[in-house]
Parts: sequence; structure tokens; C-alpha cells
Amino acid sequence: MKILVGYNGVNVGKDLLKIAVEHAMAFKGEVLIVTSLIGGGKTELKKVQNAEKNLIKGKKYFDEKGVPCKTHLLIRGLEAGEDIVHFAKEKGIDEIIIGVKSRSKVGKLLFGSTAQAVILGAGCPVLTVK
Repeated sequence: MKILVGYNGVNVGKDLLKIAVEHAMAFKGEVLIVTSLIGGGKTELKKVQNAEKNLIKGKKYFDEKGVPCKTHLLIRGLEAGEDIVHFAKEKGIDEIIIGVKSRSKVGKLLFGSTAQAVILGAGCPVLTVK
């Protein structure tokens, strides 16, 4: 079983990792920790460096638990939700675990939602963590 964790290292990140470990252990799976940045001159070097550091920290957590894990920093010119959906299809992912932010209905209408894009576009089950 392949489990994709959409991870940016903040807020619900620790909960995402914990759930992914539990699922990977229960189903003898492997985890792919993914961070997506837009790129194309819209992403500052500092954000790329921070994303890389967060992915390393996340991988360390899985390594300590003995769960196979790979990290992927995606900078492919796509919005995060769309990028995660495409990547999941490319890699044959069986489950996606992603965090959701509490935002007003108006905020979601104006700005969209990475989690919403993943939930609507994914070809596999999506577990959201608040």
C-alpha cells in the first residue's frame, strides 16, 4: 500500500505523520511525504529551503518508527491540490492523508482549498485531518 502525506510541516503536521505511521504499519505500506510549491519564479528560495528541512524532519519521524518513507518536493508550476492529485496518479497512490484548515465559506470560495482540490480530484480515498 502506498500512502501519500501532503505535508508542509506546520499545524496538523504531527497528527498527519502519526496517522500515516499507523496506516503504514497496519497495511504494511510505504509512505511518500509530499510538499508542493508553485515554482516558476513565484517561490522564494527561503520557502524551498524550509520545505526541504520540513521533509527531512518528517522522514526522520518515519525512520524512527521503522516505516519505509520517501520525500518529494514538487515544484512543477501547479497549484498544490492539483499537483498532489497528479503526483498521486503518477505514483499509483492508494491513500492520501492531508490536513485541512478551518476557513470561512467565503474564504474557501475566494481562495479555494488545497484539501478540497485533492478530495474532488483524487482517484483514491482521502483522509483529512483538522
